[in-house]
Amino acid sequence: MKKLVPAALALALALGLAGCGGAGAQSDAAGTQAGSDYEAIVEKGEMVIGYTVYEPMNYTDENGNFVGFDTELATSVCELLGVEPKFVEINWDTKFIELEAGSIDAVWNGMTLTDEIRQNQACSEPYAMNAQVIVMKADNTYTGTASLAGGSIAVELGSAGADVVAQDENLAQADVVGKSVQTECLMEVEAGTANAAVLDLTLARAMTGEGTDYADLVIVDELNSEEYGVAFRKGSDLAEQVNNAFKGLVATGRMNELSERYGVALADGMLG
Repeated sequence: MKKLVPAALALALALGLAGCGGAGAQSDAAGTQAGSDYEAIVEKGEMVIGYTVYEPMNYTDENGNFVGFDTELATSVCELLGVEPKFVEINWDTKFIELEAGSIDAVWNGMTLTDEIRQNQACSEPYAMNAQVIVMKADNTYTGTASLAGGSIAVELGSAGADVVAQDENLAQADVVGKSVQTECLMEVEAGTANAAVLDLTLARAMTGEGTDYADLVIVDELNSEEYGVAFRKGSDLAEQVNNAFKGLVATGRMNELSERYGVALADGMLG
């Protein structure tokens, strides 16, 4: 989806963006030095963004338009960087393999910033808040994670939800139903093939409850709080470029506009 960013926004960021390029030289598989990631995307004219279908971050609406908080945010950032966004659907469980292989330039899809990710990738500043929640059918009884110890839980493979399940002493005793995307986890609960799903609060709010396709599914527990960020290859100068763009989008109100439109809570540093 292509949206025009006001000229004033581009002018507000011009100096900041021009001053932080070329900071992160990369090495290819053979160990030879290459130019910066920022220079590379400018040369090819696009940033390849890895995503999975995840409402309200990246999804196709009822009119067939590719929309979402991350979709529009990435598009606005790319316009400020002078490139086009190219969204490529990926397997979330192998997202960093694709990133390191160079098939994508960024993982930008409601990605939780964990200590491991921060250590092994270049990451943007946190831009949104999230939590992992338990979703069940409304007529089920839930008295805490212990009530799911002998049941089955659907989770997205390689996700923060999968980590939370593994780390909780009660949830770790459940049978895990691994899925490739979070929407499939909801399908498992709806079909009765899983007792519960552990997934992102942002998606659960958008896709469950009255007026949704999963009207009989409800959030029964919130397990943690976390922050979303964008991942790039380790040492990449694109993280700094995106951070500077974020600052401009906060200053012009664009970040807050997207937050209100999609019901996504902004991280503290993104509040205007």
